[in-house]
Amino acid sequence: MSDAVLDIPSRNRTRRSRSFWRKPWLLSAVLLVVFIGINILIQPRFFSAYALGNIITTMLPWMLIAVGQTYVIFGGSIDLSLGAIVSLVNVVVVVLITALGGGPGAMVLGMVAGLLLGTLCGALNGFLISAFRLQAIVTTFATSIIYGGAALVVLPQAGGSLPTEYFTVYSEGFFGLTLPIYLLVALILVAAFVATTRYQKHLLATGGNRQAAFQTGLPVRRIVMGAHAIAGFMSAVAALCILGVAGAGDPLMGQAFTLGSVSAVVLGGTALAGGWGSVTGSIIGAAILALINNIIFFSGIDYIYQAIVQGGIILAALAAGVFASRRQK
Repeated sequence: MSDAVLDIPSRNRTRRSRSFWRKPWLLSAVLLVVFIGINILIQPRFFSAYALGNIITTMLPWMLIAVGQTYVIFGGSIDLSLGAIVSLVNVVVVVLITALGGGPGAMVLGMVAGLLLGTLCGALNGFLISAFRLQAIVTTFATSIIYGGAALVVLPQAGGSLPTEYFTVYSEGFFGLTLPIYLLVALILVAAFVATTRYQKHLLATGGNRQAAFQTGLPVRRIVMGAHAIAGFMSAVAALCILGVAGAGDPLMGQAFTLGSVSAVVLGGTALAGGWGSVTGSIIGAAILALINNIIFFSGIDYIYQAIVQGGIILAALAAGVFASRRQK
């Protein structure tokens, strides 16, 4: 028997290994299964309808912001203002609905205004970065200060309240399923659709080599601005979801979400340099972050050490994601 025939099994193993590393979300999926197992050990009723409903409700804002951040990073940019956008939309919606009387019409107008505000904030980031060729990390850090300050001007301290109908509809939903479940399904379907469009291909091309994308005639400025606008819109939706649980405004609500969204993107295997990655991985990465928080809460770790343990777990998971990214490269 020839050496070529004997070498076929090793070649097949090599192909399977390479195909694994070509899909950045596969390692994230493995990590997700591991953290689900840990949650089952410390929370035996993890798969009960009540527990799963609470976890999905907790995960959804993280997933929305992570997906928005993913599109920005696809294009070779980054947005450090997404948490501040969440805070600004949060307080503006509460104040506006209250000022309009709190009826059904007021709630609709308040939500629409919040979505528009978030989209405009994101678009402004993209415009500043693409039109004036400013560094994304510096620009969005500056706008995060502006948006966060504006949130404090609108509502200096946590307070206000929404009509009970707002969080009743959000928590009870329709046909036996809560609204977060419908929104999660919609998020997955929209992300799957966008993955088939030219826009995502152009976005990845822009992030991979912006100069080459410009030379081939791609509207780089519009592409980058559009990615930031999408991220702002996703952050606004996340703010509305948070209000469905909290029921009140908080100008500091979004502080944790900015770096959390970047962590979720890296956990999902997306390269921070842009041009390569997976929205699916970012959704899984956001779920991992939520499960880590769940583990910390139910494990009974002393409050003093919770942040240390949480940071260590996230660091280990991020290291695994970076390893997967390097294997792909």
